[in-house]
Amino acid sequence: MREWSELSAVVTGGAGFLGSHVTRKLQDRGCTKLFVPRSTEYDLCDRDAIIRLYEKTRPQIVIHLAATVGGIAANKASPGRYFYDNALMGIQLIEYGRLFGVEKMVVVGTTCSYPKFCPTPFREEDLWNGYPDETTAPYGLAKKMLLVQGQVYRKQYGFQTIHLLPANLFGPGDNFDYATSHVVPALIRRFVETRERGEKKIDLWGDGSQTREFLYVEDAAEGILLATERYDGPEPVNLGTGQETRMKDLAELIGEVTGFEGEFRWDTSKPVGQPRRCLDVSKAREFFGFEATHTLREGIQASVDWFLKHRETASRPRV
Repeated sequence: MREWSELSAVVTGGAGFLGSHVTRKLQDRGCTKLFVPRSTEYDLCDRDAIIRLYEKTRPQIVIHLAATVGGIAANKASPGRYFYDNALMGIQLIEYGRLFGVEKMVVVGTTCSYPKFCPTPFREEDLWNGYPDETTAPYGLAKKMLLVQGQVYRKQYGFQTIHLLPANLFGPGDNFDYATSHVVPALIRRFVETRERGEKKIDLWGDGSQTREFLYVEDAAEGILLATERYDGPEPVNLGTGQETRMKDLAELIGEVTGFEGEFRWDTSKPVGQPRRCLDVSKAREFFGFEATHTLREGIQASVDWFLKHRETASRPRV
């Protein structure tokens, strides 16, 4: 790939949680012709808006991060929206990217695309060996279709598209709105507010045995750019740490960092999603030299510090 200083780039979702880290790293790499479409001007579910975007920017690189996302409760409440928005945005961006001569399309998918009972660590070859967990399947399948689109467009049109599967992201700038947040920011806010109210018990979903893998947002941004620069293959690639964490251990760590010293009460009647989640990250290391550098504790501490400093705005609903 040519130097970033010679390239024009569009980053959808570039003003968001992950996108802000990606755009900052792009600027640090010398990318001056960088455009971040805002949803108020470019509705990426609207074909005409995508055409306007490409006509205005004529990008050589597109990094597609924009998505309608949320935790388990949000996915259960709006499965149709999560399927429609994510499928339509990606399908049209890829199609018109091809028509407008984009040189490389980078699509960031989701580990929710993996089968519900996938053996751990998840290997990219296992992606099609079963149906995703029902709570997040519409979102996961919508993203999975973009992988298929990228592969067949590569085969028929020679259109260069890569597909990345990051672990659960967290870090400063995350979404702390209870209605749509993921597990780490939701727990941080809950622990902080419970401690401040002087309460000694906190209710948590599941039994604590379910697992996830967590990737610090800055590491994820670096992995995406390394893949953009160095990877040209048709197969999806996991981005993560390769470290599996039980929800019980995560809760204890967040409790420790936030200063909550009370009792955990696990509610097994609540949905918990996929029972286990941990990635085989060997291909990212082999294909483009990516390895995460932040520990879970470091990331949690940075996330808590950021939330305490920005809690008023961080807790507002995101639309």
